[in-house]
Amino acid sequence: MISPATAADVPGIVALIGRVYTEYGFVYDARVEVPDLFDFDAHYAPPRGAFFVVRDSETIVGTVGVELLDSRTAELHRLYLDADLRGRGTGRALTDTVLAWCRTRGIEHLILWSDTRFDLAHRLYTRMGFTRTGERTLPDDVNDTREYRFERPV
Repeated sequence: MISPATAADVPGIVALIGRVYTEYGFVYDARVEVPDLFDFDAHYAPPRGAFFVVRDSETIVGTVGVELLDSRTAELHRLYLDADLRGRGTGRALTDTVLAWCRTRGIEHLILWSDTRFDLAHRLYTRMGFTRTGERTLPDDVNDTREYRFERPV
């Protein structure tokens, strides 16, 4: 079940992302990699944005955020799942939740950036109508991160 998250959920969200970083062999300093989570309300509190989680008992096992960029565009952030949930529809459900959030606010366009190594996520985005439209390298990043930009109309 997908539920809205609050700033109180940040430790569980940070822990999930840390598990994924470990799985991929990435260096994880949460304050560097996910600084938006440590200023949660500025990014994800209404009306600026929203954040959603999936729990297994008390453990957060799936996440996604959305943040307004302007009156017509939002950005999807932090779609992460524990490995055993991937390929089972949870990522699609979380992305659909973001799309529904956008629709109720009249947002017309959704973008996201995804590490080039997250192949499963890229397949999900493509199946959901996103188009890859760009690429960037994060400067001075300890993980040598390159990201693809994806976007789609809402």
